[in-house]
Amino acid sequence: MKIIIGGAGEVGFHLAKLLSNELNDIIIVDMDKDKLAFIENNLDVMAFRGDITSFKALREIKADEADMFITVTHLQNTNLTSAMIAKKMGAKKTIARISNPEFLHPDNQLWVKSLGIDIIISPEQLAASEIYSLIQQSAFNTMHSFANGQLFLAGTVLDKDAKILDKKFKDMYLTSKGGVENLFMPIAIIRSNDRGEYYTIIPESETEFQIGDQIYFIVKKSGIIEIYKILGKKQEYFKNIIILGGGSIGIKTSKILSENKHNVKLIEINRHKAFDLADEMSSTLIINGDGRDGELLVEEGISDSDAFIAVTGSSETNIMSCLLAKSKGVKKTIALVENIDYIHLAQEVGINAFINKKLLTADSIFRYIRPGEVMDVTGISDLDAEVLEFKIQENSTAAFKKISNFPYQHDAIIAGIVRRNEGWIPTKDFILEPLDRVVVFSQANFISKVTKYFK
Repeated sequence: MKIIIGGAGEVGFHLAKLLSNELNDIIIVDMDKDKLAFIENNLDVMAFRGDITSFKALREIKADEADMFITVTHLQNTNLTSAMIAKKMGAKKTIARISNPEFLHPDNQLWVKSLGIDIIISPEQLAASEIYSLIQQSAFNTMHSFANGQLFLAGTVLDKDAKILDKKFKDMYLTSKGGVENLFMPIAIIRSNDRGEYYTIIPESETEFQIGDQIYFIVKKSGIIEIYKILGKKQEYFKNIIILGGGSIGIKTSKILSENKHNVKLIEINRHKAFDLADEMSSTLIINGDGRDGELLVEEGISDSDAFIAVTGSSETNIMSCLLAKSKGVKKTIALVENIDYIHLAQEVGINAFINKKLLTADSIFRYIRPGEVMDVTGISDLDAEVLEFKIQENSTAAFKKISNFPYQHDAIIAGIVRRNEGWIPTKDFILEPLDRVVVFSQANFISKVTKYFK
């Protein structure tokens, strides 16, 4: 498959990394020669320096032969223009990253497709949806649903209240009341050593869980309440929420939360923008001020707030304001972190969850590359790994095979099955069937092999 990616930023890089493991013919286009050099040195892809909207450049890279033309620069108009040109040249499918939410409205979809753009992706919408999921689940710092909500990826840090501390993996399974069905499966642990370096553990029968572990589960819908029990937590409802940042993500998040009966205050530092938002958003209290100002937060009732969400354009501002909110007793803090290097730092200092819209965007696009095979995908930012949802076809290698026959068990885990709209956490004797939707945790360099197994 020939894939052209416009934009060598973090979205383009992460997407190229996912795809380069699959022996695709990938060309990544950008004007920044330093970014292109970094990509060429780290990935097995072709880097081309040029303007993605240039007819000459698109002819040189033979955009007319592209199976997928994906444009993910930070400029919406560049993405739309290049996708339209590539489609007219003959590219089979085009995907464009956008920022204006009007393009997502159902009334505008036919118009967008008539321009030659098959799929549009909004990082801001993805981020807002992710934040909403985290607000609904008080104990988790990662939450993603699979197969229409029958299975979930849930991540959290084990603290002193956890009931599984110093217990072994083989001893921790909880079962349904009938005693025959697993409710969840731990798939990965992130742990730091004495030097503060992080490493990954794929749990085995003798693996013990320790305080400070970042642990990821695949869990049945009916098993979420049991995860709370082993964490020593109660699920809380976050009624009062403060959002810092009146940009696109802040606005979308505020609207989703308000529509779901949360009380929302939004703080915006720009006076003119704050007044405009006040006119536009009648269900949200808009405050003009600096969210890093402790006195302002106290005046606005920060100690009575359940959650604080920082989504300004500055990772540093988001981290610092979340720390300030945490010091005032806020139960859950969520920070938008654009610089991936800050992710571990944010967790170390006590921020409950982080959002990286660039990784969300790349993962969202990845599932469109293989429609009918990969139904969904989400990355785990701490790991060079993905959690993917496949649909087994009649002629799939995996069809009618036992879980124990899965050939990549050291590098990937079949962690969940949905059959006839019911979720299962499978045992090794579980036999896969056509039409099953299978949730798999896979190391990044094994994704192509795992995909072929379920194809």
